[in-house]
Amino acid sequence: MRALELNSFASDRVIRRCAWLAGILVLLFLPNAFAQTDFSAFWKKFRSAVIAGDKAALVEMTKFPLSMPYLVKAVKNKEDFLRRYNEIFRGEANAAQCFATAEPRKESDRRCEIYCPFKETPGDRENAPIRFEFELTKSGWKFAGLDNINE
Repeated sequence: MRALELNSFASDRVIRRCAWLAGILVLLFLPNAFAQTDFSAFWKKFRSAVIAGDKAALVEMTKFPLSMPYLVKAVKNKEDFLRRYNEIFRGEANAAQCFATAEPRKESDRRCEIYCPFKETPGDRENAPIRFEFELTKSGWKFAGLDNINE
């Protein structure tokens, strides 16, 4: 009877160790296993953060360097993003106002865009040249660029 108890105890330990090791391997080899791949869920969070002015949330949802319009330096890192926040979201377009009603355009499985009008003409959806670009990265969807398609 005692030998049977020891065997059972030993096999339970082996099973637990194997399960633990398998879990660690999954996390190591699939770093994006829990990445947000659904753009609509990402967009809802991003739009809410822009409207609320939640800079800390937005910086975490941004890919660096952040591409900027023609002849404008890219946003290099988090510190640069925080310093240039108004330029990005309140420059040529009022992103908070635009994002309240804007509909994303899917360009491909890995790319979506939002087009906004100039802040001086917020109701002019026919002329919406300010493009906010989003990419699906290894860690999920990220804000990847800002562009004025007229330049």
